[in-house]
Amino acid sequence: MKGVGKAQRSGMWGALFSLGSGMLLICLLILFTSDNPADTLRSFFLGPWSSPWFIGNTLDMVALLLVSALGVAVAFRGGTFNLGGEGQIYIGGLGATVVLLSFPSLSGTVALLLAALVSLVLGAFMGGLSGLLKRFARADELITSFLFSAALTPVADYLIAGPLRDKSGSLLASPRFATTRILPHLLPPSSLSVSLLWAIALVFLVFILMNRTESGYRFRVAGASPEFARFGGFPAPAYWGYAMTASGALHGLAGFFAVAGTYGLCHQGFSGGLGWSGIAVALIGRNEPLALFPAALMFAWLKAGSDGALLASGLQFETSAFVQAIILLLVTVRFVPRLGRSL
Repeated sequence: MKGVGKAQRSGMWGALFSLGSGMLLICLLILFTSDNPADTLRSFFLGPWSSPWFIGNTLDMVALLLVSALGVAVAFRGGTFNLGGEGQIYIGGLGATVVLLSFPSLSGTVALLLAALVSLVLGAFMGGLSGLLKRFARADELITSFLFSAALTPVADYLIAGPLRDKSGSLLASPRFATTRILPHLLPPSSLSVSLLWAIALVFLVFILMNRTESGYRFRVAGASPEFARFGGFPAPAYWGYAMTASGALHGLAGFFAVAGTYGLCHQGFSGGLGWSGIAVALIGRNEPLALFPAALMFAWLKAGSDGALLASGLQFETSAFVQAIILLLVTVRFVPRLGRSL
């Protein structure tokens, strides 16, 4: 147990170190590229926390990043790599949308629970299929998960822009959900909903299951040292399907939180790179569940601060994108050589 605590602390300090280094470079970048560095820095650092609306939106982004990154971390710790999170989020959200727009006889609570279950199952199916192909056909899960995602995304785009589209509006989006079929918001009029509380609960649940149970111990060992697991009587391939299924389920659930909590509808491209951002957050947190908290918070702050600086102070668009790339580059350089030991 001491080793677990040490790993968690190492993950948190590693996340803070990488993000702190990135913030320093960002400040230098802004100083040399902005016409008004003082205002730009103020918008970047204080903008996301300048009002209840901005705070709520930033924390809502934290919630979505937590669930997505948790899905990535589970796959990593089980010895697999889920590269299809973006599509799993998209399809999960689409499935939840179909449920929330249907079955008028169901109460709002039952409809939300059913929508969450459908999104979870769809994501789990997409991820689990890649895990099974890896186990029984030795197909690379990076390729299969990405291809499933890439193949189904255009189908989802068609459904959103066609059969599910709200014809009365100009957006490529579904009709808005009934107020009883939207997750309760915590800080209106921001987009923050109870999805943040569920995200926090999911992180602690995964931490407990992974670090405080025998099955979690076997899961981690199978992912970290397949040969040791084989000699211990629990071969690693048996856990690949579980890892990818759980990962896909969490990504699908992130799609549900996005449509039922953040937007209140399903619009084309609503995932907006959330699956890829989840990979970055998981790398920052070294795939340790509790270390995802500071990683997701700082990444959301980075994204919201960049957008705020772009709008308020004329920060160049290329600079805003480069700001986010700095963090990912630092994390990759720092942690990829240790990836095998951190799984």
